[in-house]
Amino acid sequence: MAQRSGSANLPLHGGRVPAWLGERMTRLGAVMTQAIVHHYGRREYLRRMANPFWFQSFGAVMGMDWHSSGITTSVIGSLKRGLAPLAGELGIHVCGGRGKHSRRTPQELVDAGLTAGFDGAALASASKLVAKVDSAAVQDGFDLYLHGFIVTDEGDWVVVQQGMNEALRQARRYHWLSEGLTSFVDAPHAAIEGQGGGNIVNLADRRAEKSRGAQIALLHDLGPDRLARECAAIGRPAARPEIQAMLPHLDLPDHHDVRAEDVVLRRLHGTLAAAAEAGPKDFADLLMVPGVGARTVRSLAHVAEVIHGAPCRFSDPARYSLAHGGKDGHPFPVPTKVYDETIRVLKTAVAHAKLGNDEKLDAIRRLDTQARTLERTATGPSFERHLADERRDSHLYGGRTVMGWAAPSAVDAPSGCEQRDAGAGGAAVAATAGDAGLQPPAVL
Repeated sequence: MAQRSGSANLPLHGGRVPAWLGERMTRLGAVMTQAIVHHYGRREYLRRMANPFWFQSFGAVMGMDWHSSGITTSVIGSLKRGLAPLAGELGIHVCGGRGKHSRRTPQELVDAGLTAGFDGAALASASKLVAKVDSAAVQDGFDLYLHGFIVTDEGDWVVVQQGMNEALRQARRYHWLSEGLTSFVDAPHAAIEGQGGGNIVNLADRRAEKSRGAQIALLHDLGPDRLARECAAIGRPAARPEIQAMLPHLDLPDHHDVRAEDVVLRRLHGTLAAAAEAGPKDFADLLMVPGVGARTVRSLAHVAEVIHGAPCRFSDPARYSLAHGGKDGHPFPVPTKVYDETIRVLKTAVAHAKLGNDEKLDAIRRLDTQARTLERTATGPSFERHLADERRDSHLYGGRTVMGWAAPSAVDAPSGCEQRDAGAGGAAVAATAGDAGLQPPAVL
């Protein structure tokens, strides 16, 4: 039986993802999916998509606004575009989306089933029922506007859908997972995210089984006498409800800036230490990809954790925005040069893995392993110092936001990151220079 895995508050944001970022999100989401499936398989990928903490971290590492409702729309859209050409190879199909795209989900499932061999018509019915449960059986004041259905060739699936409450300026995301699902109306959710908006009628809760039965009986026995008795019973004292066990809760704040309290600093120090100590030399020698510098390796270390990290590692999804910044400039502008290098290194590693050479892809996994080891003892800059360095050097890395390109800072001095790398060895300094020396990216 699928269980709820937690909840979260998501500020409701408008706007669109700019083309220059959307194209990069599509490529990064696709290659990260390939790496996860290669290491752990399709079912594990679905489990992660059903985890609200991991899903938020996945969107944050892509450079999307780290805390907003827009992560749901942009991640589903990016995966749908990026995985479509790989469907035959990966055995993963992304259907649905936002607005009119959500209404096309049943037909898309039928078409995918004809190609892959699963029962698309049955899954089309499941898609409609899932949407009906979250819009009618769960009356929480949030109107559904997005429905993403991800299915594998084996017929396993995950649904990620989202509703909005305009009055509260909040969004709520719902996760469904087919693994272990025996009923659509008895605690079927893997997770529900969002801020509470008052009393909620949830007829999909297992504790509502008697209520569902009573309502069916009422429909069969409609009549004045029965209705009068039911109405009179409403005023009687109710039995004490079963106390629900405490579930993990992710509270995403309204503030756009990433603050120190949003990040587990020891984990960040572990990531920085792993990249500085072994990353540059290891990647230059093993991957044989020229120009891969310390800044790119720091991004790869964050990406590596999203690919390999345990569920408990994603309690602070804001930390993953430190890989590629955010389109709104928080925590810093998106470093487009570094972003492109990250994608290039991952694609190189995945391409070799397809040919049976896992050595390059394993090098990325070692970054995650080393970060978890070093975080026990690693020290580093304060969170504020780290952000100041990133913002000052943003123009060197092709920093970009929805407002435009990052301008050079008034102070042109070696960054704290370069100074720390110098202490770790000359190779790290040369690698940092390699990052900054890339040609300016073309305007998309």
